[in-house]
Amino acid sequence: MAPETTPPLVRPTPIGLKKVQPYWYPYTTMAKLRWQNRELLEVVSTEFRDRSMEYYRYALESGVTTINGQIAGPKTLIKNGDRIENIVHRHEPPVTSTPIKILHHDVEREFIVVDKPGSIPIHSTGRYYNNTLIEILQNEFGFKTYPVNRLDRLTSGLMILPLSSQCAKTMAKEFEVNTVHKEYVTRCKGEFPEEEIVCEEPLITIDRQMGLNIVHPDGKPAKTVFKRIRYDANTDSSVILCKPFTGRSHQIRVHLQFLGYPVANDPVYSETRIWGEGLGKGGLDTTPTEERIAPAPPPHLELITEANGSPESLTKVVPQPADQTPLVPYPKPLPRETGEDIGMGSPVPLSGEAVGVITRLRNMKDEEEDWGRWRDVVFRAKGALAPTDLKIKQVPQNQRRRGRAEFVNEKHNLKRPFIPSTVAAGPAATVEASLPGFPGARIHEGITSTSDDGTGIASAPMDLAADTGVPAVPDSTATRESATLQTEGTASHGDQTTLASSSASPSSTPSVHEGPTPPGPEDPSAPPPPPQFTVAEALQRASEIEASMESTTTALSESWYCPECYLPLHPDPKPEKLYIFLHALRYTTSLGTFETPMPEWAQEGWEWDRS
Repeated sequence: MAPETTPPLVRPTPIGLKKVQPYWYPYTTMAKLRWQNRELLEVVSTEFRDRSMEYYRYALESGVTTINGQIAGPKTLIKNGDRIENIVHRHEPPVTSTPIKILHHDVEREFIVVDKPGSIPIHSTGRYYNNTLIEILQNEFGFKTYPVNRLDRLTSGLMILPLSSQCAKTMAKEFEVNTVHKEYVTRCKGEFPEEEIVCEEPLITIDRQMGLNIVHPDGKPAKTVFKRIRYDANTDSSVILCKPFTGRSHQIRVHLQFLGYPVANDPVYSETRIWGEGLGKGGLDTTPTEERIAPAPPPHLELITEANGSPESLTKVVPQPADQTPLVPYPKPLPRETGEDIGMGSPVPLSGEAVGVITRLRNMKDEEEDWGRWRDVVFRAKGALAPTDLKIKQVPQNQRRRGRAEFVNEKHNLKRPFIPSTVAAGPAATVEASLPGFPGARIHEGITSTSDDGTGIASAPMDLAADTGVPAVPDSTATRESATLQTEGTASHGDQTTLASSSASPSSTPSVHEGPTPPGPEDPSAPPPPPQFTVAEALQRASEIEASMESTTTALSESWYCPECYLPLHPDPKPEKLYIFLHALRYTTSLGTFETPMPEWAQEGWEWDRS
């Protein structure tokens, strides 16, 4: 008889990244209440933080956004019922290549149960579209789902997804009347008490861009019950069973932070750089303050910003010849320039502590993205944004898809396939691929890209005047027939606001994209444009920025900027940033009780490799 053999130890597979090639994406939205009677540039620069203030003005002055089918400039006022349309060159952040697991498929009752890895959002939000649970299930598994609840992007675990509208209505009713029993498991910092702890602190969202939530007396009711499973002295952390009785955004994470035991690897609620040594235990002071601080460049870019002007300011003096008076583009600072955009979307006045938390959270996010907004200068060496052959289809209001438009040319509406997921060796394994139409050069004097489906989506090439090197702006017709504004949200949270959701209905629907050309530099009423760089000057400035950056910077190592929309490229996320120690373990509904295996990090004897 052959001796028994011990199965080999199976070690966790290094985490790879699933990436999507950048692509043009049409948006349509209706004016929200908070946008009404405000200038378009103020709204765009306040709602979105991916690009610099200068870039948003440049994009709008290119004539790339329409309101009710008419070209809209930076100073166009948004009114009630306005329909806003634009096209973005979408750069989706990578997500984990860990596959989604189908745990159960009930054909008769029309639902599936899945185990979602951390880092994948449920639905389209912010920068994400193809890299979402809904789209992955549709494109890779063939399931059209109707989700009625969600998990945070960084949270992993179980989800019950209806496959029909009827099943969705039934499940939605159960969530509405709170008859769904949910159980989560988490690993928190410190030694959690052995006895059962009930937290019923009300919660409120104070910053939509960052998706930041806090305990506040004016917040919505919330209740979570916690029970310790074990304490691990080797990691000084506790594995906790969590039972939320309400479904507020970040409820478990914020309640644990309030109790003094935040999720151990939470990049927001367990970060001393944001909250200080106390990590927000006991909540924040709620005494309102009007004090705000203008955003400042990071130390390594201070000298360059001082010499060349901040891309985050439109009120700086524009250099002029010695015999001319310096010009100030915008005499009145916009909210983002002064820091007054902090709290504009909050339902309650913010305290000094809350303002400080939001400011530090924003700075930390900018740092993780290589301070891209402060490097946003190369577009000045280009002409107006004008991708050719891209025009949004006009359809009746009752036939529009929420937040999504379509191109007139149907071939551009095809799905962009995923880059095949592979796993590379090493702790920072990522999927690498050669992207068609997305070459690695830092600056290109003329780009014509071919999409991955062979349809040939192209951007207008740039013509350089032989004597000056200044790019020639494409004619106004080409500009009017296109729309390319990078106005995607910054955060990856479910509460993230983007120009992709409707809240009002227009009284009429224009049928064509026509209207007046936006004011140009020759218009006396228009602010002067930012100084244009030649390609050589832009390269020189980019080189200065690179020399000032520390060696740990990765975004500048191969490709600095997208050649189509000039976006400063961000480094890939680190594997440990793709998820948090929070997992949806078990759901009990009228459809039955379903659960996933316990995640590896919650198992007894687990070692936390923090290297």
